[in-house]
Amino acid sequence: MKPKNLISIILLIQLSGAMSAQKQDQFSPDFSSPGKVLGMTLVWNDEFNNNGKPDPASWIYEKGFVRNQELQWYQQENANCANGLLIIEGRREQINNPNYISGSTNWKTVREYAEYTSASIQTHGLRQWQFGRFEIRARIDTAWGSWPAIWTLGISGGWPSGGEIDIMEFYRVKGVPTILANFAWGTSQRSVAKWDGLKKPLSDFTVNDPAWTKKFHVWRMDWNKDSISLFLDDQLLNTTLLSETINPDGFNPFLQPHYILLNLAIGANGGDPSKTRFPMKYEVDYVRVYQNQ
Repeated sequence: MKPKNLISIILLIQLSGAMSAQKQDQFSPDFSSPGKVLGMTLVWNDEFNNNGKPDPASWIYEKGFVRNQELQWYQQENANCANGLLIIEGRREQINNPNYISGSTNWKTVREYAEYTSASIQTHGLRQWQFGRFEIRARIDTAWGSWPAIWTLGISGGWPSGGEIDIMEFYRVKGVPTILANFAWGTSQRSVAKWDGLKKPLSDFTVNDPAWTKKFHVWRMDWNKDSISLFLDDQLLNTTLLSETINPDGFNPFLQPHYILLNLAIGANGGDPSKTRFPMKYEVDYVRVYQNQ
């Protein structure tokens, strides 16, 4: 055998092995150092490699019933780091609602108990960014009732005038499991958003990869002064032009810093969780933010 041919065979074997390892790694946490992005610097990241609670220098917790008439009671007990992952756990457990008011018509106070618990963490008041590349590697739970999300909110303006970017949402649209990538900003009506949304059935991914839901995937946002683009495993899902995201008062909510939220909601858009086996698990491997040098 000629040496040149032997070298080619060795290279093919090495390449095959590397591809195999990469494929296998889709089921496991990634402990490698953050990759480099041409022309950008890593300005902040959390690899969740500690054991215990998320870093209090970066993350705070939402508490109680918060939004969308969801079923879960948010509490910090359901967010923990272990084995290189942030694990947000949805549980079926009864919690007393300290804000309960007999005869109330408010959804936050009418229920004496919460029947489910989960966690929502955010960088509000601690970490915020304007523009850059955001990469989040995560494995989502797609059971009935599950509504995991990776999203950002603007630091000022309130909702929706402050802007919302849904880097990832998963829930059921008319009963169909769906991946969403959305942008929202203000309208002339208070608390009514204008949406630029993308809905992609989960089956578009699982038809070619039956193990898709068992794997980690990388959700990415590329954000500059002109546009924001959202990707899943390097596949472009949605782009919005910032020339079109201006509120009626002239304020553009995507030309201000945003903070990150990671949460697992239960019920509402997620569907009925009553027959789901608990606990649910939403696992985040890392969050990385790069900005131009």
